Amino acid sequence: MQNIPSESLEIDRKARVYMPYHDLSLRPPTERVCDFGDVTIALDSDRAMLEAARCIHCPDPAPCMVACPCHNDIPSAMWLIEQGRYVEAAQLYRQTSSLPEICSRVCPHEQLCQGSCVLNKTHEPVLCGPLETFVTCYERKTAGVVLPASKPTGRKVALVGAGPASLGCAEQLLQQGHDVTFFDSKPAPGGLLVYGIPNFKLAKEVFFCRWGDFEKAGAKFVGNTKIGKDKTIDQLFAEGFEAVFIGVGVGIDAKMEIPGEDLPGVYEATDFLMRANTELNLLPEHMRARPAIGKRIVVIGGGDTASDCLRSALRMGAEEVTCAYRRTEKEMPGGRKDRKMAKEEGAKYRFLTQPVKFIAGEDGKLAAIECIEMILGEPDAKGRRKPVPVEGSNFSIAVDTAIKALGYWPDPALGETTPGLEVHDWGMITVTDRETGATTRAGVYSGGDVVTGPDLVVTAMVGGRKAAMAMDEYLKSK
Repeated sequence: MQNIPSESLEIDRKARVYMPYHDLSLRPPTERVCDFGDVTIALDSDRAMLEAARCIHCPDPAPCMVACPCHNDIPSAMWLIEQGRYVEAAQLYRQTSSLPEICSRVCPHEQLCQGSCVLNKTHEPVLCGPLETFVTCYERKTAGVVLPASKPTGRKVALVGAGPASLGCAEQLLQQGHDVTFFDSKPAPGGLLVYGIPNFKLAKEVFFCRWGDFEKAGAKFVGNTKIGKDKTIDQLFAEGFEAVFIGVGVGIDAKMEIPGEDLPGVYEATDFLMRANTELNLLPEHMRARPAIGKRIVVIGGGDTASDCLRSALRMGAEEVTCAYRRTEKEMPGGRKDRKMAKEEGAKYRFLTQPVKFIAGEDGKLAAIECIEMILGEPDAKGRRKPVPVEGSNFSIAVDTAIKALGYWPDPALGETTPGLEVHDWGMITVTDRETGATTRAGVYSGGDVVTGPDLVVTAMVGGRKAAMAMDEYLKSK
């Protein structure tokens, strides 16, 4: 806790433990379901100082710091916020995080820093995420944000994909003076920050403000260009790039492999969320129309993407929105906070239910889903109880629209078109060292979901930052 004077560490921890707690304020469900605006009511200055004063400043290493994938110095930031030194707190976060204004909004804090706060034992945890949001907003409004850059080295780096992993990598490379260019299949940068996460969780404006910092520091963007199809990694090297970072994530929706999956009215989650939440001019030309939905919608899956689809469908005017999941709520991988808000907004849940067939109506469009009831059997290889069909329990649900939110797979194109690049599991990038992101191809590094599988925005960003350090050493050695 480098920013706290030693005399300030002699605090009355017991008094702080019992300071009054005020939960984060949310817009009423009946109001927020009418638009895609932010659900959270932002903290003001007085509230931020009071909330930060609840931190008891645990001895190093504080549990919140350990639980944060960035290892942000949260106790020091809390002390600075308590003193009203908001810009200094924001700058402290930026020392360890490339996207603090974004991670503070989309991280599952209840599983990370807030979940590890020792106040959980007797009281409520400090609201780490909203406080980080407050100071980074304050900094941008009052002092501005500048991404510092060193003297140009003349070294060119290509970043494949423009999502969290590549952004974390680029932020570090720019500060070392390297020339960075993003290549992405979409018309705009951001990856899932723009094309996946709904506006009620992350406003596009927040990302594009941060992207402006990258552009001012010299970052370039080439959109509508899929590496592995429109251009290969070998061609990037031939064009003068001396190192390449692959941060494409895992963007191929998993299939159900059941009859009727291609019927009109059956959507993949990526397609639905992109077209429901993104300005049409930011979408690829063939996707510039809102998804046509009916009154009755079923979302299939149990992760955060399923929650995003449920809540987006409600905002689009659906009257009956139901989540079908083949296990119970206890086994759901998605965050409880999002699930709670989905329920408040009107979403229903149908557990131990497995769709087995999409059924067309007379017009050839989706009209019903045939399902089968499930029971939980023995745990699988990952320790989760395996769902087992109940023979003869088939039933049908009348629906207008179905959305499949079943998880994601990597795109195999990069592995198939890059000699010397080892991949596994249908296209996941093999790295020889997780701490450096080095792949089996010299000069090629990787990080994020395409290495780890589907994970958090913050872990992808951290993977990119680590790779950047190794890439800097590689470039300097050349």
